[in-house]
This record gives sequence, C-alpha cells and structure tokens, in this order.
Amino acid sequence: MSASDEPPSGMAPLGGSGDAHREGLRHWRSSDADEPWTSVDWCDAHAGALLAADSWRVVDGRVRGLDQHRARFLSAVAPFRDDGGAFFDEVVAALPRAGDWFPRVELRARGIPVPAVGDGPSAAGAGTGTGTVLSLRLRPTPTTTEEVVVATAPYDPRAHPLTKGPDLEALQRLRTAVQPLGAGEAIILSPDGLVVEGAYSGLVWVRSDDAMVHPDDGRARIPSVTVSVLLKAAAAHGVAIEASDARPDDLDGCELWVLSALHGLRVATAWVDGPRLVHEPGRAEGARRWLTEALVELPAVP
Repeated sequence: MSASDEPPSGMAPLGGSGDAHREGLRHWRSSDADEPWTSVDWCDAHAGALLAADSWRVVDGRVRGLDQHRARFLSAVAPFRDDGGAFFDEVVAALPRAGDWFPRVELRARGIPVPAVGDGPSAAGAGTGTGTVLSLRLRPTPTTTEEVVVATAPYDPRAHPLTKGPDLEALQRLRTAVQPLGAGEAIILSPDGLVVEGAYSGLVWVRSDDAMVHPDDGRARIPSVTVSVLLKAAAAHGVAIEASDARPDDLDGCELWVLSALHGLRVATAWVDGPRLVHEPGRAEGARRWLTEALVELPAVP
C-alpha cells in the first residue's frame, strides 16, 4: 500500500533453523517435526489461491493486538484445517525479538504434495496432489507515514468482505486505481453510497464534539484490530464512541483517521472530490499514544 500493508515480494529466501530470523518465506510442516519449517523461494511457483492472511507489526519484540490477529486468522483458517492454533504458536516462537518487522501468515491452496509429518491435519493432501499449506512470510517493515490522501473507490472488488486474504490482490489494484488522483488509500462505499472501509484500512472519524465514529457494524468488512484497540482505549479515557451509517458528505468538518497494523494511525489530510476534512493539532498524537501503550512483549521463546 504505497507504503503498503502488503509489501511487494522479491526478498531473499530463509535458510534452515539457524537462519530463523532472516526475511523470506517458509512453509509449516508440523509441530511434531524435528524442523517444523520448510524454507522456499520467496516466490513459490506452486503457490495456489490465497485463502486467508494476516499481518501485524513487531518492533523489538513488542506487538499490538496479537491475540485479536490470531483469532481473526484462525477463524478464516477453520473451514480448511484444524491445526491453525499450533501453526500460530510456532509463528510467534519464530518471530525476531529485535528489529522492526511486518510478518504475514498465510493459508494457500496447494496443487502439489505438501511436506508433512504424521497423519494429522498438517498432512492433508500430502501425496495426493491437493491440499493447503500454512506459511510465514518474514518481512522487514516498509516505510510508514502519519498522513494520507484518500479518494472514493471507483468500485468494490471484494468477493470475501469478511475474510482477510482472498481479496488482497484486488484491493491492491483498487488502491493503484486512485493513485493517479494523488491518493494513497481508496475508501470503499456500499452499493447505497455509505462509508465501509479503506482498501487496506479501517476508518474512524472524529466529529466537532470530539465523539469518535466508525462505520456501522452492519456494513460487511474485515474486523480491524487496530480500530478495535483504539476504540477500547478511547472508551477507557471517557471518549464517546458511536457507530453510524454515513455518506462521505456526512464527514464534512470531521477529522478522518485511516488505521492499519502497519501504519497505526494516519490522518487523512484530504479526500479527493470529497468532504472537507479537518486536522486538530494534538488530537491524533494523543490517539497514537494510546496505540503505543497497547504494545506488549511477545512471549519468551522456550
């Protein structure tokens, strides 16, 4: 995403267990294996459709909302496999405790046998030419920003609006479509013209009375972990929180925040051919402090 929530590929492959903290792609074999990870090229020629994905930022071993990222990913994985929890535990153990990283977990369809051990779910499809594979992409964090220009998306490409993963490529194309307008994020509207979410972000706007508003939960969208963390902190500080159906013009005179695991909170400085947005000095900085306070240490590696 310009500075993207899904950075481009092309990074070096991981080595074996001795290269646990090098960037790259590795497939998970099984928690029962002596070496649970199989290192592959970053661009896997046998990768199938992306069925589920999740990303979060890790800075010097600290992360925000990891339990929520886990729950969101496992919910997406559950229709295909029942070993997602064991996989996620291995991912957390493999994450670097130093540096600035933006890992991504994936479930993909697989058209060739998957290296696996035993007869459990992780062996599904092994030797049959079909199945799925769980993977970890360990990536350094790309450039982040605190401000962004937004534009109304020309269309809604989402085929799976409640699941992060299957629509990521289509959403990237949507963001690319608004870049000629000078925008870094596309705001998706419902068929009846109501604000839903950003292509790769959740949305919160602040009215002149300081109430924080988010799109009504009846609008199908991916549950944003960063939005959830922010609103929980805001409520604890006595801020009024509202859910509302709103058209872009209803945000005229509001401060719009574009939230994601990568950037945290970005202030929308303008909406191309859209509502007049404001930016009150100090308001976003206070909200960013709440996000920082939500960071917790990763569990110690056994």
